[in-house]
Amino acid sequence: MKVVVIGGTGLIGSNVVARLGEHGHEAVAAAPSTGVDTITGEGLKEVVRGADVLVDVSNSPSFADEDVLAFFRTATTNLIEAAKDAGVGHYVALSVVGAERAPDSGYLRAKVAQEKLIRESGLPYSLVHATQFFEFAGAIADTATADGVVTLPNGGVQPVAAADVAAAVARTSVGSPLNGVVEIGGPEVFGMDGWIRTVLVARNDPREVVADPKSRYFGTLLDEKTLLPGSGSLVGQTRLSEWLAK
Repeated sequence: MKVVVIGGTGLIGSNVVARLGEHGHEAVAAAPSTGVDTITGEGLKEVVRGADVLVDVSNSPSFADEDVLAFFRTATTNLIEAAKDAGVGHYVALSVVGAERAPDSGYLRAKVAQEKLIRESGLPYSLVHATQFFEFAGAIADTATADGVVTLPNGGVQPVAAADVAAAVARTSVGSPLNGVVEIGGPEVFGMDGWIRTVLVARNDPREVVADPKSRYFGTLLDEKTLLPGSGSLVGQTRLSEWLAK
């Protein structure tokens, strides 16, 4: 099976490509560094030609509200057109658990817009919704830091290892189209502040983490369940302590 992975050189994409290759599939990494640009369309039709599956795990280079919305709308529109022209039988995209419940976040609004385009494309599709990656803890702390203090909401999170997300994306890509959503989260639930505090302590980072229910996570307020997957979701195998130990 030929699977083209858009964003195939990144954190998730490179792992997806490796896993598919290990199982005998022809996995092609597509990214600007390989001559494929989903915004301009450069190299897109050529790389998708002959593909059975198109996987999109790419991300916007800018998280500013207007930039990220423009990125996902333009890239997804171009990807859908290329997939239709190539006769791709399965379109897979990675999105975020709870995106539809957080309309005040410009980034999550953009992911909802991306999903809407895919759902309405007429292509057979699967959407993989993942929770926050362990790997993003440092960046989350940095964006919430002022005067050496990290202020975060205490809404629930079920963070997951990027490798476990990549495994779910890879499995989904070679399965039958869901024409719907599969969710994946980690094996443990934390408060947002507790998760980040645990990571900073493990890294001997001296910053204090303070919980404030009124603080915003990338523009949106969180309640206990905003970012948690529903019942029946996939559960990653890697616990936070195991990931930190590595």
